[in-house]
Amino acid sequence: MIRITDRITIDEQDISETFMRASGPGGQNVNKVATAVMLRFDMHGGTCLPTDVRTRLERLAGKRLSQEGVLVITARRHRTQERNRAEALAALVHLIRRASVPPVKRVPTRPSKASVTTRLESKARRARTKAARAAPRPED
Repeated sequence: MIRITDRITIDEQDISETFMRASGPGGQNVNKVATAVMLRFDMHGGTCLPTDVRTRLERLAGKRLSQEGVLVITARRHRTQERNRAEALAALVHLIRRASVPPVKRVPTRPSKASVTTRLESKARRARTKAARAAPRPED
């Protein structure tokens, strides 16, 4: 079990990793060793994520979420497979932690009287400026 927060843990069986060759640093080693990691996390299959966390995670995942509800994270920055695995897992944990924080409810407030007055005065000033630019109107 991978501990995300105090009340959220995910089962390691919900995570699958595949390895592929990575571009970038590594010299000739790049062509021989599969160091890049593609981590897949099945959000809907047997996971113990609460529903609200799952919906926020779906929104946060964006393009990384497949049609089947699988979150795909790739890591290829490092030269070793282990460091890429650790980076991909850290990215998954970071995403789930971000999703576990509920959004702060907005408390509707009214604008102050001074801010309303300032706004209306600036609108009136702008209207006078534009009216002064206009061509004079013919008198009836």
